[in-house]
Amino acid sequence: MFITNTETVPGKNIIDCFGVVSGSTVRAKHVGRDIMAGIKNVFGGELRGYTELLNESRDEAINRMKAQATEMGANAIVNVRFSTSSVAAGAAEIYVYGTAVRVE
Repeated sequence: MFITNTETVPGKNIIDCFGVVSGSTVRAKHVGRDIMAGIKNVFGGELRGYTELLNESRDEAINRMKAQATEMGANAIVNVRFSTSSVAAGAAEIYVYGTAVRVE
């Protein structure tokens, strides 16, 4: 599955367009990560626990979007965009969307 944030896949022609596909996941913070984040907030530095959480969330959202595109018969997703939002105290959503297409 080709995934790109551009309107086309370089070197390929779009032969079918299936429409918008998306994937999302909502994740909550882990208490242990919160404690470490609080300490890092005082001394500074990367919040690695949160970085890992966001990476896992992004991967899950992409996999869900790819599964939806595959069900439609697509072999590529173009114009991919990401969005994040807070949905509750301590919980955030990562949302990814794009256009499912078939290229050759």
